[in-house]
Amino acid sequence: MTETDIEISRRRLLGTVGAAGAAGLALGGTGGALVHSALSDGPADGAPAAGGALGSTAVAFHGEHQAGITTPGQAKGHVLAFDLKPGAGRKEAAALLRRWSETARRLMAGEPAGAGDTGIALDAGPCALSVTFGFGYSFFDRTGLTARRPVALDPLPAFSSDVLDPKRSNGDLWVQIGADDGLVAFHALRALQKDAGDAASVRWQMNGFNRAPGATASPMTSRNLMGQVDGTANPKPADKDFDRRIFVPDAGPGPAGHAWMAGGSYAVVRRIRMLLDPWEKLALAKQEQVIGRRKADGAPLTGGTETTEMDLNKLGADGKPVIPSNAHARISAPAQNGGAAMLRRPFSYHDGIGPDGAPDAGLLFICWQADPLRGFVPVQRKLDRGDALSEFIRHESSGLYAVPGGPRPGEYVGQRLLEA
Repeated sequence: MTETDIEISRRRLLGTVGAAGAAGLALGGTGGALVHSALSDGPADGAPAAGGALGSTAVAFHGEHQAGITTPGQAKGHVLAFDLKPGAGRKEAAALLRRWSETARRLMAGEPAGAGDTGIALDAGPCALSVTFGFGYSFFDRTGLTARRPVALDPLPAFSSDVLDPKRSNGDLWVQIGADDGLVAFHALRALQKDAGDAASVRWQMNGFNRAPGATASPMTSRNLMGQVDGTANPKPADKDFDRRIFVPDAGPGPAGHAWMAGGSYAVVRRIRMLLDPWEKLALAKQEQVIGRRKADGAPLTGGTETTEMDLNKLGADGKPVIPSNAHARISAPAQNGGAAMLRRPFSYHDGIGPDGAPDAGLLFICWQADPLRGFVPVQRKLDRGDALSEFIRHESSGLYAVPGGPRPGEYVGQRLLEA
């Protein structure tokens, strides 16, 4: 990556994260806080705005943390889980992660995947491609590493609104792919699938999208498929406690045997279907009451701009709270949840029109935290008890994955776990 590319990526990250402020759309119900998207999608000053500049943006594969966590939101995405095949264990898993890491490194640098490259993205640059790898609860059983499985990876509790499809949940290995070009993203998906070979098979796979960089006249927080500004509540890298909330520290938590997670994070992944037909029949004022924010600009109903702090004590002329007691923004606010924080970085999805004419569309919710028992779980439990938005969403799949820290030069992702 050139110094120019690094500066572009740095400015883009700081500009987009800066647009995200203080209250979340945490789509409650089953463990998916459909809270606001992690990093807004508009480019900041100096960010790539067209053609070659957009294509040349590269994300580093090596580093303290894996790519795809604080990487600015990307236009195209794929998330998928693999299961190790019968007979495959720790040795096969290590060889697979070694292959995957080398392929990801090459593709993220804008190089061909290797000798078997398909040529799908032959004439494109890296287009901000990021690839992220994680381990599910079952991975440790399959590889004989249960003694090194973190307590934070224990299965999520059941939530009353869960309507989960087990075939589209969990999995031994998890992969997240993001890029600002659809062909580049698909190229990575196909290359990693081929690399899996005889070691693993796809358990489930989902496709997502966001607004493309440069689509708006000025940088702004993204919108979800309900039309709501979605990304206001995210913690920002500039926050003094950002690393503590999002990344696992070098010294724990947990036994020394879990030190392989240093610099890593835990990803909660939820497929949250939005019931768009009933939602779109609501009057604008009612939609805003459900969320607790203005649809036009994301500002709280108590006034100000998107980043203005909500006045949860303000009463209207009728003596009732201006932001209703069951409004999504109120219930999911960090101040209402003991400061619980997660970094939301979702993709929208659309999987066609059903026989009844209703769109199968919504959010591939992905959130990051140092400990899901202190981040996602307490917020989701509270949403589960009375979020007005729950009537208009359905949680259909779920997964929790331990995402180790970024590899050092010469390492592959997960090496410190698999070769200790």
